[in-house]
Amino acid sequence: MWLTREFFAPTCNNRHMRGRRPGLLPIERALLEVAVRFESEGSPEFHGFRAAQSLTEWGFQSRLAATGTIYTALDRLRRGGLMESRWEEIALSEAEGRPRRKLYRITQTGRLALQNAVRDEQAATPATKLAGAER
Repeated sequence: MWLTREFFAPTCNNRHMRGRRPGLLPIERALLEVAVRFESEGSPEFHGFRAAQSLTEWGFQSRLAATGTIYTALDRLRRGGLMESRWEEIALSEAEGRPRRKLYRITQTGRLALQNAVRDEQAATPATKLAGAER
């Protein structure tokens, strides 16, 4: 895959994420954590509303600007190769009388990005964390 460690380097040359700070945004990290949790529970695929419900249960909802923020972040993760997505079968949504859902799944690159984010956070000194909070 084209995505490498440089994806999160300070220059942030990834064409999908230009103009932003390097690394994962809090919502992106939370969504990757949700994906790992769902996968560990035997449900590797999930839809955005289910992720939003889990984030609300974890107390993350207060930091979201709007529900659409989740879908924007999921799409950014998908375009960056950290998540994969597919539309569910039409027959299933029709049988349940609802619109089709887009289903997401974390990729190996997404797992590595999450591991790197956790490692970098654990390695950060208190001064580094404070400097990052001022941005």
